[in-house]
Amino acid sequence: MDASFVALETRNSPMHIGSILIYNPETAPGGFVRFKDILNFFESRMQLSRTIRQRLVRVPFDLDYPYWIEDPEFDLEYHVRHIALPKPGDWRQLCIQAARIFARPLDLTRPPWEFTVVEGLENIPNVPKGSFAMVTKVHHAAIDGMSGIDLMEAMHTLSPDEAPPTAPDSWKPEKVPNPVELLGKSYFNAIINPLKQIEVAAKAAPGLAKALKGLVAKEFNVSGEMIAPKTRFNRAISGHRVVEGRSVPLADIKAIRNAVPGAKVNDVFLTIIGGAMRKYLLAKDDLPKKTLTAMAPISVRAKDEKGDMGNQVAAMIAPLGTHIADPLERMQFVHERTTNSKAMTDAMGARNMTEVSKVSPALWMSLGAQLYTRLGLANRGVGPVFSTVVTNVPGPPVPIYSSGARLESMMGLLCLTDGLGLGHVVQSYTDEATISFTACRELLPDPEFYVQCIEDSFHELRDAAKAANAAAPAAKAEGPAKAAPKKASVTKKPAATKRTTTSRKTPAKGTKRVASRKTAARKGKGTPKA
Repeated sequence: MDASFVALETRNSPMHIGSILIYNPETAPGGFVRFKDILNFFESRMQLSRTIRQRLVRVPFDLDYPYWIEDPEFDLEYHVRHIALPKPGDWRQLCIQAARIFARPLDLTRPPWEFTVVEGLENIPNVPKGSFAMVTKVHHAAIDGMSGIDLMEAMHTLSPDEAPPTAPDSWKPEKVPNPVELLGKSYFNAIINPLKQIEVAAKAAPGLAKALKGLVAKEFNVSGEMIAPKTRFNRAISGHRVVEGRSVPLADIKAIRNAVPGAKVNDVFLTIIGGAMRKYLLAKDDLPKKTLTAMAPISVRAKDEKGDMGNQVAAMIAPLGTHIADPLERMQFVHERTTNSKAMTDAMGARNMTEVSKVSPALWMSLGAQLYTRLGLANRGVGPVFSTVVTNVPGPPVPIYSSGARLESMMGLLCLTDGLGLGHVVQSYTDEATISFTACRELLPDPEFYVQCIEDSFHELRDAAKAANAAAPAAKAEGPAKAAPKKASVTKKPAATKRTTTSRKTPAKGTKRVASRKTAARKGKGTPKA
């Protein structure tokens, strides 16, 4: 799986993931953080992460998977960079700058990560003066969502004045192997690969048998809803990006969950995103009658693998209910379909699904990935079976600090490929939840409109859930009432719903720009306005 991200790397599809992090230096010594302080802080903690000083070495002709080595030419100042926004330094400028940074591929002859410190955040609502951002990029071959959290832990502390690690740094650089050595390793792996395939097949057999048994017993079903219709987002992508996001109170997300019995927080996020995509495509007169779907990564990383590099993830297909107008009916649909998808994934064994990818021949994986891009198959009707990606990355439940500065807010960024021009990250951090997206600028040229669609979808679902939760005690007191089952309504596209303006709107009540921790509340000034 790690090797597939390397094989998919092109100029238009850099395969890194990352985030926009906002820091408030008021907790740092003197209330100020210099770039030199950040470099010193990172240098003192590099031993806590394996990712930081390892680079890839590719085998000639991609006859084997790439190897990780300790980079003998590691240079911290190459990886940590420093810029400032021009005036007025507002949120949209930060998003534009982050999109430009994120669109540039990483240098894979060095450790595959970059952090860019961004100053000049002078006009972002609810962000104190003097705050700075950090735009992070780490190649997906090195981390998944959960190991990315481990990298975050290495670069942060639980208090602003926590001392650096006292253990000596035992890191040692390695010699870069020459092509002959790499070809020798690939020859050995080619010999033992059939044995690995037999082992994986033996492990997967019980899961396949369980899946067939569950299908016969109707513990889950395989329906046409799992295959998504093609949209404007499922085409070949350009090298340009747009990013945006909003934060909402985490308490609101949890309250919405209670409106549908058994629903999970992730069901709420999927419903909001389904509503946003519905609104956006309706406005473009481009909404398919069939529901769109999302690929939701599932971590299968064991506790003892927490610090390991690479990817330990499987995938689940989640229908988004974009064909349903009513927000609560959409959430009920999403909950039912994700429950079905989870049952299917559990039956097959998520870990087995991941292990199968480890024995795919490296050469064919690389050639297949490159041909898909070079032949433009995404524009020839060959697209992924899902419409978008929605990855849920849990953040820390308590405030964390870097170089003494308090992390105020975090927003996730995703890699895109041909056929996948729009991806979402949902995150939680202390008392906020963030919904953000990364998109190809050619396929989604109006990010401010789409983020407004996310806001509107959230408010509609929140208000509907509030009404349902308020009505539930009264209905319970009156006793059970017989009612005909209500079918999910599918509304036709209204003729007057087109909305193509890209003008900036002030977030409505209940949502905030992503950088919006409750700084004023900490100072005793009450909750800041959204």
